[in-house]
Amino acid sequence: MDSLLFFQQMINGFGLGSMYALIAIGYTMVYGVLRLINFAHGDIMMVGAYCALFAMTSLNLPFVFALILAVTVAVLLGVSTDKIAYKPLRSAPRISLLITAIGVSFLLENAFQVLFGATPRPFLVPETFLKIITVGSFRVTLTSVLVPIITLALLACVLFVLYRTKYGMAIRALAFDIETVNLMGIDANRIISIVFALGSALAAVGGVFWALSYPSIDPLMGMLIGLKAFAAAVLGGIGSVGGAVLGGFIIGFTEVVAVAIFPDLAGFKDAFAFIFLILVLLFKPTGILGYNFEKSRF
Repeated sequence: MDSLLFFQQMINGFGLGSMYALIAIGYTMVYGVLRLINFAHGDIMMVGAYCALFAMTSLNLPFVFALILAVTVAVLLGVSTDKIAYKPLRSAPRISLLITAIGVSFLLENAFQVLFGATPRPFLVPETFLKIITVGSFRVTLTSVLVPIITLALLACVLFVLYRTKYGMAIRALAFDIETVNLMGIDANRIISIVFALGSALAAVGGVFWALSYPSIDPLMGMLIGLKAFAAAVLGGIGSVGGAVLGGFIIGFTEVVAVAIFPDLAGFKDAFAFIFLILVLLFKPTGILGYNFEKSRF
């Protein structure tokens, strides 16, 4: 493979990794606060993609407004899921929360199959995102360039919220000790809702950009993508926002570049994320940028 093709595949890989990263941030933040693997998170990404499609086709909204609507619906869904399904189980054994998260995931998947059918639907991609950037012999889509830039910008926003705002301070304190935060007069449930809102918003953005890059959506799309994003969060270090982004980039880059170098592995590209997951759990369970959860968070 020549250097030009390799560079093109690198851009594509980082574009794919960016979408994993956006979803992985939600996993890592919820886990950092509640020690909960929110398996419904990938399905919230799916809901965001469907909302954007509905807004553009049925409401005839421009893409930007469709994205805002998708993010709004995802935030409301994420916060409502916490209030209805997770909040009553705060003091229950962790296995109860895990089973509930799986149940919420199945509920969303089956509800959307009933409402929209199981057949994949084509996603309406605005012409702007179909543009090809050409520099000499180098050609990539505009989406492949924009997605990593937007991901890094959103990461900067999340880090700003976590380390430069009072709400971020409350989130980090809550992640360390919920009981102490309650004793200090902080409404822990409100802070947890903010965490779910942030994670769900990023998942919706990831879902919309996934639909732009691979213009076909279906009610089960969030299952495999969500599991890969979870693997990215574990690889980078569950509980680390920067680690989630790093893990997403690594998995996305590996999927694209490895298949480009070894085309015979195309049928196994979905396995790379889980190979990384197994290796990390075997040799470095805290991940690349993981934290000692007895000392710090995020």
